[in-house]
Amino acid sequence: MEAKYAAAVKYYEKERYFQALQLFEELITVFRGTVKAEDTYYYYCECYFKTGEYTVAAYHYNNFHQTFPSSPRAEEALFKNAYCYYLDSPPTSLDQQNTVDAIRQFQLFINRYPKSEKVQNSNELIDELRFKLETKDFNNAKLYYKTGNHKAAIVAFQNVIKEYPSTIFKEESLYYILRASFAYAEQSVTGKQSERYKSTIENYYKLIDAYPSGKYLRDAEKYLLDAQSRIKKLENSAGVI
Repeated sequence: MEAKYAAAVKYYEKERYFQALQLFEELITVFRGTVKAEDTYYYYCECYFKTGEYTVAAYHYNNFHQTFPSSPRAEEALFKNAYCYYLDSPPTSLDQQNTVDAIRQFQLFINRYPKSEKVQNSNELIDELRFKLETKDFNNAKLYYKTGNHKAAIVAFQNVIKEYPSTIFKEESLYYILRASFAYAEQSVTGKQSERYKSTIENYYKLIDAYPSGKYLRDAEKYLLDAQSRIKKLENSAGVI
């Protein structure tokens, strides 16, 4: 068994991780409860990490932390557990459950090791992951708009602003809320149009109040004037009737 352990370490050092993994897997059981248990299991975790098996690696890093909480490697293991979730976070076009899980795991690491040198890096990675969620939500809102589901688009853009108050997409979200509210009013039955054009005007002022010199100012004014014109026509028509 000692010879197998030495061979496994050599495989690992030569970056032949698959061969090392097979030996360490056998040795974990053999060395359980001995002084070599910790080293063997940590090498085992590292082999999965080095081969890109991040889901399995995350599980074993977390298990290592629970099994050897006093180990000098415990902090590193818990960080790498979270980092595996980060590496498994998919592009924004796909489901973001792994991104949500990664944020939670980094937060657990920070709570467990608040004075760790890795806290700053963890916070930076959390910010990156949150921006991915922010981008996903914004793109989903744009998709509602592009497919003509304007009512859903308004709600989705409003949620982006609510969930991410400092989002870089705030101005664009307010602009799309304006456009979507105007389109929604146009598609409405006559009896509801006046109320919804007034909502468009309110959304115009929300955009202008937040960004008085914004890049959408000129285009936004067109929606304001059109909404005011439509309201006047509706009122005149109602007066004639």
